[in-house]
Amino acid sequence: MTREEFQNDIRAGIPDRLPAAKPYDKQVNHAPRRKEILTEEERALALKNALRYFPAKHHAALAKEFAEELRRYGRIYMYRLRPDYEMHARPIDEYPARCRQAAAIMLMIQNNLDPRVAQHPHELITYGGNGAVFQNWAQYRLAMQYLSEMTDRQTLVMYSGHPLGLFPSSPDAPRVVVTNGMVIPNYSSPDDWERMNALGVSQYGQMTAGSYMYIGPQGIVHGTTITVMNAARKRFTAGRTDTRGMLFVTSGLGGMSGAQPKAGNISGVVSVVAEINPKAARKRYEQGWVDELHEALDELIPRIRQAVKAKEVVSLAYVGNVVDLWERLAAEEIPVDLGSDQTSLHNPWAGGYYPVGLSYEASNKMMAEEPGRFRECVQESLRRQVDAINKLTDRGMYFFDYGNAFLLEASRAGAAVTGEGGRFRYPSYVQDIMGPMFFDYGFGPFRWVCTSGRTEDLETTDRLAAEVLEEIRKTAPDDIRGQLDDNIHWIREAGRNKLVVGSQARILYADCEGRTKIAQAFNRAIADGRITAPVVLGRDHHDVSGTDSPYRETSNIYDGSNLTADMAVQNVIGDAFRGATWVSIHNGGGVGWGEVINGGFGMVIDGSDESDRHIREMLLWDVNNGIARRSWARNEGAVEAIRREMERTPGLRVTLPSFADDEVIRNALNDND
Repeated sequence: MTREEFQNDIRAGIPDRLPAAKPYDKQVNHAPRRKEILTEEERALALKNALRYFPAKHHAALAKEFAEELRRYGRIYMYRLRPDYEMHARPIDEYPARCRQAAAIMLMIQNNLDPRVAQHPHELITYGGNGAVFQNWAQYRLAMQYLSEMTDRQTLVMYSGHPLGLFPSSPDAPRVVVTNGMVIPNYSSPDDWERMNALGVSQYGQMTAGSYMYIGPQGIVHGTTITVMNAARKRFTAGRTDTRGMLFVTSGLGGMSGAQPKAGNISGVVSVVAEINPKAARKRYEQGWVDELHEALDELIPRIRQAVKAKEVVSLAYVGNVVDLWERLAAEEIPVDLGSDQTSLHNPWAGGYYPVGLSYEASNKMMAEEPGRFRECVQESLRRQVDAINKLTDRGMYFFDYGNAFLLEASRAGAAVTGEGGRFRYPSYVQDIMGPMFFDYGFGPFRWVCTSGRTEDLETTDRLAAEVLEEIRKTAPDDIRGQLDDNIHWIREAGRNKLVVGSQARILYADCEGRTKIAQAFNRAIADGRITAPVVLGRDHHDVSGTDSPYRETSNIYDGSNLTADMAVQNVIGDAFRGATWVSIHNGGGVGWGEVINGGFGMVIDGSDESDRHIREMLLWDVNNGIARRSWARNEGAVEAIRREMERTPGLRVTLPSFADDEVIRNALNDND
């Protein structure tokens, strides 16, 4: 397809003349069939909802086709409308657009649906089993058409994948406002999601899938790397500073979890990652993200022993069920240093977790046809997995919950994961590592995309970011120097580790000062031509301010406010009027529908004075909203961080907490007794 044909296809939106039906491509990794949940009346409503995207002359033909999709897959994806052009992020100048911001958003959307990046690309799902960019291909075509027509005085409103339309606004307003799954709280159970998604009225946007800011597995490699490195440091005995020879065992190679073996290699450990889906495991192997594939435990176990003994830095994938792996490791008493799990347990009944004793194919069949029995199998599997993990932790393994709802769903299954006082016996990685060491100080996953598509531009941004962090480190207080050192090492090695999948993107963890100064350095480089095209700034929602999630991002909030969502909502509102190019807020994310509210942003910078102002105003709020909230929760690191920011920033005044003496509290309560 020529560039002109590509642009015309986007401008056409939903074509008046329907394209030919497309065969179901069995070579692509597809979403599992969803369970039947709609009544006959609701099935009719789902068809009516789907047909409203098309003129009446097409309804007779499409109604039968969509009814068959609903029966066969449990959803209406409108496969017929999937574009004929290749899906990937193109250089920004190749998009038909009336404003550069809209072109950058189109680039980011297509990156999220790139088959090299997306988990189930034909179902418009980027990662996590259900993290969707759109619900169907009509929504994709209509959204891209609107973006091609948009001026810098319009805003596109997105309701759970549905383009509501273009509305007049101002150049300083966001170009796109995204909401995903924002349902009435009493209708936020997993079955509510299944029903509303099947009806075509709501979707699960995960974190960066439905907000167009996913950058492939690199997006979590860095967070996983620093988590594994700091988890390993917890296992260091006196005098040890080297991770080589340590064994890290986990699961998941699908979407974001596919980052784990690469992170293991960067951390210098022997990593073993189980993956039940052969296509997902093969994809990561072919991309070079995992070193070896093993299908038999009799072959894998000796290889693990060999790698640990030789202190190799190697990643091993087990193509099979993780429970079988854990039980074998426990039975053979193999010392495991670090353990975790990154299956999509926020989505346990619809493909996020596969029970032991069933093949991948048999599991997919059972979850659609016998959902009750499938649920029982999942819960039995979780109980067995926890039993094996408990045996290994009793022998010294450090196990941490990776924020995927593993402990939450295991507890609901009756697994032995609770300890003293009914609390989980294992920490969330945020409680032990990310919260007190990173989030409380404002460090989080700052990311950017070079819209030129040029590797040379990405190399320039890497160099500028490293220079900024090294300069900041010269006068940094002791409590953040370790974070700076790890991130300087990361960005210096980033190009060498071949992390790019899809767009020319990068990520590192930085605080407000670091993010702002890095972004300003990029803006100056765009202005003087050292970077040849605009840069998209963003972050994962997994950050200091963007997400209220009591079992992950805010699991180290202990004042009782961990079940509130004021921070995430305020974050998106504040970003919207301080210069974000697009903002998003979602129900759901890595820990499940109804368990979290998370917000994100994207900002296109172009070398202008306006971009510099937006950088200064928006990033200050985007980070310090969360630090201020964490400070008010009496997190001591956050109190110090917000004090420093108030000294640095005129006009910033934050309410600081007083710390009550425990003895005063005890005496007061005893007096009342």
